[in-house]
Amino acid sequence: MRNDHLSNVPSCHQEIVTLDNVSYSYGSQQVLSGVDFVARERDFIGLIGSNGAGKTTLLRMIVGLIKPVSGEIRLFGTPMSRFKDWQLIGYVPQRNHFNPLFPATVREVVLSGLYGRRKLFKRMTKEDHIRAEDALNTMKIRDLAEKRIGELSGGQQQRVFLARALINNPKLLILDEPMSGIDTETQNNFFNLLLHMHNRHNITFLMVSHDMEMVRSYLGETPKSTSGKLSFHVRHSHDLEDCVETDLLHSLRKEG
Repeated sequence: MRNDHLSNVPSCHQEIVTLDNVSYSYGSQQVLSGVDFVARERDFIGLIGSNGAGKTTLLRMIVGLIKPVSGEIRLFGTPMSRFKDWQLIGYVPQRNHFNPLFPATVREVVLSGLYGRRKLFKRMTKEDHIRAEDALNTMKIRDLAEKRIGELSGGQQQRVFLARALINNPKLLILDEPMSGIDTETQNNFFNLLLHMHNRHNITFLMVSHDMEMVRSYLGETPKSTSGKLSFHVRHSHDLEDCVETDLLHSLRKEG
């Protein structure tokens, strides 16, 4: 259930992620210092920065894997310390964080997207399995369902991880270098899928990328905001149907 205060926020103007003077250090090494930024509903944010600028660290803080040393992160208007609606957030981490020998099938990986903090020890329901089938079909990987994830190409793996992230119909999708290590054609197809979702659906994107040309082609040359070594390139989309709520997987299948 979404927090009660969300219904009072004007459509397409709600603050999805708020970074208020956020800092982080690994021991004595400061990685991020005083980061301020607001991501609003249906923004597409490209986060660009040099190696060591703290891009992945920032994403890991936003999804609750690590805590800032100082400052505050608010998700959907709620301080992270009180935030409980983690199913609203989909996360696609870097592929190099994934063990290719992990003994799981594609279907099992996609289903694992439902193992939220509230559902970790609950049995999967019939509806959960139907949801997984929807995700597999939407990402056009149904024929790979019984294959081990490590047997797939880089592009196929990214579709699996995206299906896993979409299974909860998230309102915020966070992607860390999703096109790293895949061929140019697959990169273009994957990026075009993200752009289609942004233009048609009520979802906010936060993506880290080293492909500055691809990001800037959609989000523009000039960042909306900078903080330290980080640049936030932003494009907002709310022209169609004024952000009508839809089931993302079902509507993507119809559009596809």
